[in-house]
Amino acid sequence: SASLLENCTGCVLCSEDNGCITCHHRLFLLIWRDGIRQYGMCVHTCPPGYFGVRGLEVNRCTKCRSPSCESCFSRDFCMKCKDKFYLYKGQCFRQCPPGTTAQLGTRECQETCEPGPWSEWSACTHESRTCGCKWGVETRVREVPEAAREERTACPAQQETRRCRMKKHCPGGERHAA
Repeated sequence: SASLLENCTGCVLCSEDNGCITCHHRLFLLIWRDGIRQYGMCVHTCPPGYFGVRGLEVNRCTKCRSPSCESCFSRDFCMKCKDKFYLYKGQCFRQCPPGTTAQLGTRECQETCEPGPWSEWSACTHESRTCGCKWGVETRVREVPEAAREERTACPAQQETRRCRMKKHCPGGERHAA
């Protein structure tokens, strides 16, 4: 019948009641249930909420385990969450877990960075010299410790500068450029 041919596009074997049973080698078999009935369809790519598994006998579309997952890499590893959910380490959450912040643009949770402690203030200098003028500047830095855990987001290195009073005069007095 005409409706049987429409339901069996790309099929190698087709059932009038259940649609595709076996697909051509490059296609995926997508099976869905409606009550107690099961239907099969051959597709080039798996729809949202499914991922493709290639096998020797048959390529199948397999449903993502999480209902909040829009696309997944494997049954338990989500790559994109549905609206109102945030992605974090392959899972979908309504709210980002503690220690993470929500990135609204990507709908992902990003781990909060952990900067190291501030260094000591540098020597007071003016034009790279530690003597001469009354006022100079000193700096300190805050870096991410090298031993930071891999899963933590790297913090940008921070630097602070402040004015300081020079503590000594240069030997032989100050020299001014002519």
